[in-house]
Amino acid sequence: MASISSSLRTVEEIFKDYSARRAGILRALTNDVEEFSNLCDPEKENLCLYGHPNETWEVNLPADEVPPELPEPALGINFARDGMNRIDWLSLVAVHSDCWLLAVAYFFGARLNRNERKRLHSLINDLPTVFEVIAERKPIKDKPSADNGSKSRGSIQRTSDVQAKSTAKLADESCDEDEVEHGETLCGCCDGNYNADEFWIGCDICERWFHGKCVKITPAKAEGIKQYKCPACNLKRHRP
Repeated sequence: MASISSSLRTVEEIFKDYSARRAGILRALTNDVEEFSNLCDPEKENLCLYGHPNETWEVNLPADEVPPELPEPALGINFARDGMNRIDWLSLVAVHSDCWLLAVAYFFGARLNRNERKRLHSLINDLPTVFEVIAERKPIKDKPSADNGSKSRGSIQRTSDVQAKSTAKLADESCDEDEVEHGETLCGCCDGNYNADEFWIGCDICERWFHGKCVKITPAKAEGIKQYKCPACNLKRHRP
């Protein structure tokens, strides 16, 4: 079962623990996948996949104590082993493992202050998720960039890109750099300055940036937009 260390106090220590547990789970789902699969016998009870701070992994029953020392992984990963394609099953286990890794990291990080939590999130976010590795998906790293106050880039309205712009960089150092980089970026509607704490969206036609609230676009709505056109560009398009 998951091991706990009460000595984890700093961002670096928590991230090291996260990285080691993640490495163990990745090993189970890649290099040791046959052994992992054999241990996940559907005839057994509810089983969980644990990653340990020494980069090892374990398939075992959940903790008996309530509440447990640490958040518990998803139960019953073994039941779906023979009812799904191998890659689909591994991807499902990977998704639940990502959730568990984050839960453990923020369990340890509950006493961190706001800036420390930002830095921890940034360190974690710089690594591909277990799911991305298993599904061979590359993480999107794009974020808004400015060149002498201009805002030129290609299509950036996919979910990951929008979230990257709306959250900017969560590390303190990156936040400072981001504010300097976008210091001259103004909203095309209200002329308000760029703010990393607000959701922004860029027009793929005129390449101007806008507060989401100014153009009535939310992050959820932006998820389904492949090419965003601002109100002015939409108006030009419909003029005779």
